[in-house]
Amino acid sequence: MFRSYARVQRKQSAVCLFSRAREGQLPSCTIPPNSSGARMGAPSDGCVVHCGMPQAAIVHAAEFRSARLQVSTSDANLPFTSMSVQMNSVNFVVCQLFALLTAFWFRLYLHPRKSSPLVRHVVATLLGFYLALFCFGWYALHFLVQSGLTYSIMILAGLEHMHKYCFVMALGYLSFCQITRVYVFDYGMYSADFTGPMMVITQKITSLAFEIHDGMFRKEEQLSASQKILAVRRMPSLLEYLSYNCNFMGILAGPTCSYNDYIAFIEGTTCHATHHESNGKENGKYRQSDPSPKKDVIYKLCTCAVSLLVYLTVFRMCPVERSVEDQFVASTPFYAQVLYLYLSMLATRPKYYFVWTLADATNNAAGFGFNGYNKDGSPRWDLISNLRILDIEFATSFKMFLDNWNIQTALWLKRVCYERCPYNPTAATFLLSAMWHGVYPGYYLTFFTGIGMTLAARALRNNVRQYFLGSATHKLIYDVLTWVGTQIAICYTVVPFVLLAVGPSLKFYRSWYFCIHIACLLLVVALPVKPRQLRPKEQEQNSLHQAPCEEAVAQNSHSATDNNCNQKHKTT
Repeated sequence: MFRSYARVQRKQSAVCLFSRAREGQLPSCTIPPNSSGARMGAPSDGCVVHCGMPQAAIVHAAEFRSARLQVSTSDANLPFTSMSVQMNSVNFVVCQLFALLTAFWFRLYLHPRKSSPLVRHVVATLLGFYLALFCFGWYALHFLVQSGLTYSIMILAGLEHMHKYCFVMALGYLSFCQITRVYVFDYGMYSADFTGPMMVITQKITSLAFEIHDGMFRKEEQLSASQKILAVRRMPSLLEYLSYNCNFMGILAGPTCSYNDYIAFIEGTTCHATHHESNGKENGKYRQSDPSPKKDVIYKLCTCAVSLLVYLTVFRMCPVERSVEDQFVASTPFYAQVLYLYLSMLATRPKYYFVWTLADATNNAAGFGFNGYNKDGSPRWDLISNLRILDIEFATSFKMFLDNWNIQTALWLKRVCYERCPYNPTAATFLLSAMWHGVYPGYYLTFFTGIGMTLAARALRNNVRQYFLGSATHKLIYDVLTWVGTQIAICYTVVPFVLLAVGPSLKFYRSWYFCIHIACLLLVVALPVKPRQLRPKEQEQNSLHQAPCEEAVAQNSHSATDNNCNQKHKTT
């Protein structure tokens, strides 16, 4: 109902504005070609938009940003506003809050002791479809189509190649929807970004396909320790499959998770797993009652509130688009441009903190996300957490930043691509990440730049770090220098991801004379790097060394193990 009202109001406003414009009552403002906007309904290159507003109002082309036309004015009664985008955001937040409240009810009244797995599957799935229909209308049918096609492949295709077919179908269908949404429906009219949930569903489909292949086709000795834990030993039913893909806790913002973790949550076996101490010995002290997620949920909701407040108050003060304005580049010293770029990216990240932390809190409120206990006996609720904010903001390496940003997506890329790709896994992983994110050229510029950044950071760390480990002072100097370098490198890399279009992105890089690209190229060429051709053999050896570590926490913390136990074996 809200979406229909927004469309009607928008159409009536547009008709009125253009009729008044033809009568000469309104000022006109030209949008420059190659604007960084046009993600959701921005006009095409070079067109003229007539804005109904007081004479003193100004439309800034730099404020066009992927989803909306922002108009700055002193008059509060604007006849032309981004109501559709605002309603879309309101719908999302309302649905997430509804999911949060429902999650408490789900945990208390549909607890595994009080209801069967069948009931929990049915309720979680139906609620997920309801939220999808409310937010995206009939676009939500794409979720069913994608899930149905891939499930048919799982059932009908042989286990030997089923995972490959599912991967191609899921990613291909996602790309098809992204192309049609951006290049067919988005230019000149509003369309909801229904591909966001499809990105998470794609991760779940492909992860499950590989896990079924590992569990039902490959031999046990061919699997690494983490693959043995994640392997699925029987084909899921259709209800289990739809519940895993489309449950109400993760349908809107994820995060993705392993199939075994989700089934353990539904069946109520997660919280009763045996607790292990750091030495691997069994300790049953803390396994007598279900741990409560209340403290963690409250903490995460407070984090959401702070993140939203920071984003709403700071983001408009430091738009990234200002970095490519001719006047800004010409009149601002380079060191000030670097500082402004850092502040603008710092102001952009809280919106991701808000969305992912709220999604994590929703899953925790339902009882999903328990990850064992700390040394003091307090429960950990970070099994499917998607970020670690302090580790992001104080990252001292490119890899450390990526390991703590969008964690579940990084694990998905590692499990389906990096660990399985026989040739140049780093480049293949970045390419898959770009394809998964969407079809905007800025995504590909970002991830291709990221390949060079990763290789350069790896070479620099391998050749320089050991000279700073002699004393605490030298180590501190190294940490400060690498923190500064990491933050500049991250900001430089993700500018095209924010601007989306090729023109503004290349304009930004030209204003920096492609200096970091050139520096990365020189580092990769000049500094020796350990050979990577023995990676599969090394991986097999590493998995044998990791087995005691992973088996000690296999029942309740394999995702954390995937990040931490393997970290020392992946060269940075």
